[in-house]
Amino acid sequence: MHLTRVLELYPDTRVTQILYKDVKNAAELRRKAMEGNINGALVNPTMLVGPFQVLVAANKAVHLQTTGKMKTKTLNAEIIFNLSPTNNISEAFKRFGISDGDHSILVVVVHKSDEVQFVSDISAMVDGQQLPVDDVSSLSDFNKIKKEEKCGPLLDAVVCRMAIKDVL
Repeated sequence: MHLTRVLELYPDTRVTQILYKDVKNAAELRRKAMEGNINGALVNPTMLVGPFQVLVAANKAVHLQTTGKMKTKTLNAEIIFNLSPTNNISEAFKRFGISDGDHSILVVVVHKSDEVQFVSDISAMVDGQQLPVDDVSSLSDFNKIKKEEKCGPLLDAVVCRMAIKDVL
């Protein structure tokens, strides 16, 4: 049900994604995350197109952490920030972070290969139904995504594709 990938440039680092719907305790989870008591990023899946989008954001966050160039204070905040096309941190959290009334959550955990306990610990905190991560698009609000992410010229799309080809 969850999806774990190894980061190619950081082979000892894993990114695990866990998707939930019908979540009843989003406010409590958000509070715990803000207090630093959850070792994972809590993402609003309605703004996501697919799990690869999250993997790219997590990969960039780990790289920026390694090079000391993060724009936020924590790795989990950096993941949420990297999902956003803007450079406004608070706007990124409004769009891609969870809100108290959310009923679906994607949990993103960056961990070493021997630290699988983090995933179990967070899963135990969520009061909701786990879904396969590949089903994230079933929770997506495509109208909202299109409104927020206006597609630019074809050249922009081609250049973006070229820039990320090594990640694919």
